[in-house]
Amino acid sequence: MKPTFHHRPVNGLFGDPGVFVRMLRERRAFLFDAGDISRLDAGDLNKITDLFVTHTHIDHFIGFDTVLRALLRRAAPLRVYGPQNIIDCVEGKLRGYTWNLIEQYPLRIEVFAVDGDELRQAGFHAATRFRRIDREPRPFHGVVLEEPPYRVRVALLDHGTPCLGFSLEEDYHINIDKAALNDLGLPVGSWLADLKTMIRQKAGPDARLKAGARELRLADLIHIAGITDGQKISYITDISPDDRNSAEVIGLVKGSDTLYCEAYFLDEDRELSRERHHLTARLAGSLARKAGVRSLVVMHASPRYLERPEAIEKEAIEAFRGTGEEGALP
Repeated sequence: MKPTFHHRPVNGLFGDPGVFVRMLRERRAFLFDAGDISRLDAGDLNKITDLFVTHTHIDHFIGFDTVLRALLRRAAPLRVYGPQNIIDCVEGKLRGYTWNLIEQYPLRIEVFAVDGDELRQAGFHAATRFRRIDREPRPFHGVVLEEPPYRVRVALLDHGTPCLGFSLEEDYHINIDKAALNDLGLPVGSWLADLKTMIRQKAGPDARLKAGARELRLADLIHIAGITDGQKISYITDISPDDRNSAEVIGLVKGSDTLYCEAYFLDEDRELSRERHHLTARLAGSLARKAGVRSLVVMHASPRYLERPEAIEKEAIEAFRGTGEEGALP
C-alpha cells in the first residue's frame, strides 16, 4: 500500500523542530512548526496549505516569514493554527512590513486560535493590505481541521506558556488493486482520485465516472478498491514533564504509526528538564510506549549533547522498547 502521508523532519536532531507532510497525488502539504525551514525548497513551500504551530517561541515561528514570502502570489489560501495568541502573533508579523503595492496579490491567510473551549478565527488578505478581519468564534471540541479523509486533533499542553500537541489522522485508506485495474484495461490516472472521493462520499452504485476514455458505473469499479486502516502521525514538542501533560499526550497520540517527539534532555538532567519545561529522552520513549505507537522519531535535543547524540536516541529507544528504565517525572 502506498501511504497517503509522506512525512519527514525538517531538520536534524539538534535543529529547530518541524515536520513536513506531503499528501499523495495532491499538490498539498502540512507543516508542523515553522522555525528554521531553510531546508524546504520552493516546491515544498508552495505546497503548504496548512501550518500548525505548537507555540510562538522563535525556534517554532520565525519561519512564518519564509512561508509568507513564498506564497504571496498564490491564489490558494494559507491556514494557520496555533494557541490562544497566534492571531496576535501573525498580525504582529504582518504589521512589521509595508504593504502598499500588494492589493492585486491573491493571498488570503486564515488564522485559527485554540482558546479554551473556543476556536477563534481572523482573516488577513493581501487585497486589503492584510488588515485584520475577526470572524465569529465557534466551539472547540478537540479538532481544528476536518476535511475527509483528514482530521487534525489537538491537545492543550503546557510549556510555561500554552502549547499545542497535534495528531494528523486519515479516516481510512483506499488501496487500488493494480492487477484488477489491468484486467479492466484501465490506465492509472487522476480519475482514481475521483473514484476514491465517490467512495468516501458513499455514492450510489449507479453513479458514473469517467475512467480514462471510458465512462463506467461505480458498481463496475468498486472491486478494484480495498479499504484498510488510515495513517496517524503525531507531533509533540516543548512540554513540561508533568502528569497532566503526560496523560494528554498519551490520549492524543495513542496508536500513532509515527510519533515525532522532543527529547530535549537526558534523564541525568531531569531536574533541568523540569525547570526548562522540556521532556527527557527517557520520558519521551516511555510516553510513546504507553501510547502504543508503532514508531518513535526523536527531535529537538539540547545542544549540550552535541558531542554525544547517540545517548539521546539510545535512552529514548530503550524506554520505548521497554528495555531501559521507566521514564519518570522529575
